[in-house]
Amino acid sequence: MTTTPVYTQPVPEYLNPDALRTSLEQRSDTPLNLLRQALRNAETLMDQDFRQGGDIRRLIYGRAWVLDQVLTLAWKLFSWPDESKVSLLAVGGYGRGELHPYSDIDILLLTDEIDATGFADSISAFLTLLWDLKLDIGSSVRSISECYDESRNDITIATNLIESRTLCGNPDLQQRMYARVTSEQAWSDKEFFKAKLQEQSERHIRTNNTEYNLEPNLKNSPGGLRDLQTIGWVSKRHFGATYLRDLVDHGFLTESELESLNKGELYLWTVRYALHMLSKRREDRLLFDHQRTLAAFFGYEDQEGALAVEQFMSNYYRVAKAMSEFNDMLLQYFDEVILRGEDQHHTEPLNSRFRIHNDYLEATYDKVFEHHPFAMMELFVLLAQNPKIKGVRAATIRLVREHRHLIDKDFRNDLRNTSLFMELLRSEEGVSTQLKRMNRYGILGRYLPEFGKIVGQMQHDLFHIYTVDAHTLKVIQMMRQFRHENMQESFPLAHRIINQLPKIELLYIAGLYHDIAKGRGGDHSELGAEDVIGFCRRHHIGKWDTQLVAWLVRRHLFMSMTAQRRDISDPEVIHKFALEVRDIVHLNYLYVMTVADINATNHTLWNSWRGTLLRQLYTETKRALRRGLENPMNKEDRIEQLQIEALQLLHRMNKTEEEVRRFWRLLGDEYFMREDSANIAWHTQIILEHADQPLPLIQVHKTSYRLYEGATEIFIYADDLPYLFPATVAALDQLHLNVVDARIIPTDNGRTLNTYTVLTEDNQPLSDDPAYLQSIQQHLTEELDDPDDFPEIIQRRVPRVLKLFTIPTSVNLSNDPSSQQTVLEVMTSDRPGLLARLGRIFVEFDISVRKAKISNIGERVEDFFFITDAGGDPISDPELCHQLQQAICQKLDEHIQHSS
Repeated sequence: MTTTPVYTQPVPEYLNPDALRTSLEQRSDTPLNLLRQALRNAETLMDQDFRQGGDIRRLIYGRAWVLDQVLTLAWKLFSWPDESKVSLLAVGGYGRGELHPYSDIDILLLTDEIDATGFADSISAFLTLLWDLKLDIGSSVRSISECYDESRNDITIATNLIESRTLCGNPDLQQRMYARVTSEQAWSDKEFFKAKLQEQSERHIRTNNTEYNLEPNLKNSPGGLRDLQTIGWVSKRHFGATYLRDLVDHGFLTESELESLNKGELYLWTVRYALHMLSKRREDRLLFDHQRTLAAFFGYEDQEGALAVEQFMSNYYRVAKAMSEFNDMLLQYFDEVILRGEDQHHTEPLNSRFRIHNDYLEATYDKVFEHHPFAMMELFVLLAQNPKIKGVRAATIRLVREHRHLIDKDFRNDLRNTSLFMELLRSEEGVSTQLKRMNRYGILGRYLPEFGKIVGQMQHDLFHIYTVDAHTLKVIQMMRQFRHENMQESFPLAHRIINQLPKIELLYIAGLYHDIAKGRGGDHSELGAEDVIGFCRRHHIGKWDTQLVAWLVRRHLFMSMTAQRRDISDPEVIHKFALEVRDIVHLNYLYVMTVADINATNHTLWNSWRGTLLRQLYTETKRALRRGLENPMNKEDRIEQLQIEALQLLHRMNKTEEEVRRFWRLLGDEYFMREDSANIAWHTQIILEHADQPLPLIQVHKTSYRLYEGATEIFIYADDLPYLFPATVAALDQLHLNVVDARIIPTDNGRTLNTYTVLTEDNQPLSDDPAYLQSIQQHLTEELDDPDDFPEIIQRRVPRVLKLFTIPTSVNLSNDPSSQQTVLEVMTSDRPGLLARLGRIFVEFDISVRKAKISNIGERVEDFFFITDAGGDPISDPELCHQLQQAICQKLDEHIQHSS
């Protein structure tokens, strides 16, 4: 079923069947060569036609027509003992008369109620010829009864058979088969509709239940071609409709809606045709490399604030969103007619504008929005306040679509509407669901024009896997979920905090506006803060609350950046963070906002390691705020407390205070400021117990009391040699381990205490299996036991998606007065072996690494190294800094180019 009638006229420009038939009869060449050449010529002509802007309908239907001619002529090359008992059918998409360059060509050899063995030789030879033609044929051989039996067991088979037409043989067979597979005995109307709804739901779940996937599927993602086909299948099964135009006659579509659907389908067809043609295979996923190729093919050009590929994908997302909207509305209509058509009509009045009709909300009369525009906002509040309402009746959805143009400046400033919107945000249930519905119906972007600008806006990277509007609504969804008891285990701190916030709606407003200025140029956080101030004024929010929300929008990245980039074990870092946060109220809002933002950006970003970093930053900041910002933690007091706690632990390990303090005198204050008491005790114990053993001493530590929950610590006590850092990170890379933190403390006796915090390659905790942890320790011991054998930097294949996002390396250097170290920030493309290569550069410049904070963000890394010169001092020579920056940029960029 299509939006327009099947193209049935011959397309002689692509193929001349009479000339081909004559050549086959005259045997001017082998049938295989003649048919193959005819297909090759037709393919070339169709691609030329497409590149020159030919009618996509003519191409899609014309390709099916070409295959019809070829299969018919091929069929006639073979003898069929009794052609009244067998026929060749096109089924599925081919049965609809639609073929893209590399679409499946599904055929059915249908027999009467007889054994097909009489046709076995001809069928085998016929299919062999098709395979030799390199056609992507999906074939089956069934009798009418077998079709009936198979269709009853599989809704996909039933759907394919509904879309069938006869190419050769007895057309009566198809009619008899069709009658049986569409009978009530095979699938009743209700069963068929429920099955297709379930099929669509499962398909959407597999594609993250959003039109806005980073690499969407043209067929299967919400708003894709399958959604349109689902409408068609149900329409054909229940109403006997052949084209979507028939739904206008049935009163389910208006002429303007049909036109919009038609445009959407033709757009998706055009993109899919180009995707097949350019990729030279059956490909329905808009992968990153295809997105760029398609953007160039369709003539998009980079503009300030929007890459060509982002413009192309934004257009796709807007079309997909519109198709999803139609899919929702039409399936709701079908639900009312097919599933509930025979139900008794029960209505429950809510007010003069709305009532509940069989559990669905409907307007009381057709002009309700014309007379009362505020009812468009009221509708969503009623849905949130009445959880028993399952949705909106299709006719009311249409009324919303037809009247949403009434949302203008006066509407936005109307006290009734601003009050209703705030009432929605304060609702106990349904806030994120109704905001999503508002977006789906095109209301949210009209009520908040600044939100309308980010609808369908993508960011072409691996970090943001949703469009800006989809991400924004997912942030609010995460915030809502944090309240629930079942989230207490996964997000215990966020769950506790959010249920204590004095005004939770302020959090939702900040979530709505935190990314709203993306794509405008400039600092989106600052621009978003200006926008949200305007929102707060229009919605009569108090001055203090407005300042809080604006601060959250302005500083929404502050906590995650501090946790991932700074040394949060340093009291000075905590003090500076606390000065910015100012009070526990701001801290609580910011923590929940940060956790929701990370989880809604990319589900692979959140892990127990990141959770621990944020929780530690929150806890230390809260402690600093309670102590008072005028009373920062005293360094000496902290060290004394840690040593007392560590001594208590070591006493239980039968270590005397004298031998412990003798060892501690070799360590500087920096060590004690970087570790907790448990780690200090653990390090001290194993070093003292293995004092007579050769170095390096290596321990893999995964216990319940470790500082960094969710990660594994690898402790290395070794001679302080220049190549130790690059050798270690190279060895860890060989083990496919991802270093997220490194602490390197030299001692006064020429040794070094190195602690590497690691996760798996996909940033998950390592297995607790003792044998696995022992294998890591053994591998590192073997690699690091002889400095002369330190491993070369390994080369591993760069994943496909990383090759597509090559980011020029940038390096920043600054000196940190509190730590007396130089902070080196490196931002570059992610790739295997990166840390090892950086380590080699450090050795070349005689630089010592004292601490490293490693952060992978999609396709890029943002790594922070705390470094010194060979004498342990900050790097102060400007010329040396310049040379170091140049070397890092040059060698890392050469590396990624070579890897690509």
